[in-house]
Amino acid sequence: MISSFNVHDAAGYEQLMGRWSRKLAPLFIDFAGRADGEKVLDVGCGTGSLTFALASTADLREIAAIDYSPVFVEEANRRNTDPRIEIRQADACALPFEDGTFDRALALLVLHFVPEAEKAVAEMRRVVRPGGVVAAAVWDHLGGMPGMRMMVDTVAALSEGGRQLRARYCFQPMMQPGEMNRTFVEQGLVDVAETQLMIRMDYQNFDDFWGPIAAGEGPLGKYVAALDPTERAPTEAAVRDAYEAGRPDGPRSFANVAWACRGIVP
Repeated sequence: MISSFNVHDAAGYEQLMGRWSRKLAPLFIDFAGRADGEKVLDVGCGTGSLTFALASTADLREIAAIDYSPVFVEEANRRNTDPRIEIRQADACALPFEDGTFDRALALLVLHFVPEAEKAVAEMRRVVRPGGVVAAAVWDHLGGMPGMRMMVDTVAALSEGGRQLRARYCFQPMMQPGEMNRTFVEQGLVDVAETQLMIRMDYQNFDDFWGPIAAGEGPLGKYVAALDPTERAPTEAAVRDAYEAGRPDGPRSFANVAWACRGIVP
């Protein structure tokens, strides 16, 4: 599997997205469910937002976590102090576990960065026991992330490269209404349910918003890093103007919506 998510530095990812993953994780856990004594797998753990939230919300017997990025695995292991948690590098499309190992397999903000997302769902189903739960959540880049759409719409107005970025960003896998639901059903899961989860992204100022993107983190950062130096300054100025919206720089808050889907292994 090749992940389309771009990561250089764990601290940069935390500023870009990790802090929001931590806010979303409890809502996702409530939707996915959990019970004392279970063995749970976190697919695409990043820096550990879901992994550590799981450890604090139930008396789980074991939590396994995998991620494709060695940067994330190293950081999550550095943070971990819980003996029930084991974190390793692995491929979501080829999970290194036997069939039926877990009671639940969860993926938070991962599947939209997996080009063959249906394979990852199939693997999650394979490693969960009959009667267990597979659940996932992804951001709604097209209609549910106005803060990020603010940037991609701005750069789309500036260049053809920006328009290409927007087309890629808004239509990544699993993001359209009903898409995860259909995939879960196609992979043999039953009692499939889909919902929407919402948090707010709060920024102290433009630098809080722009810093990790300017440093090259995530798909938007990858775009900015590839710009010619003569293009970067006007791009930043245009995005700053969109962020400030005619008012002095300072705090801004954006609602963010994620699609979430849950199914049972027959």
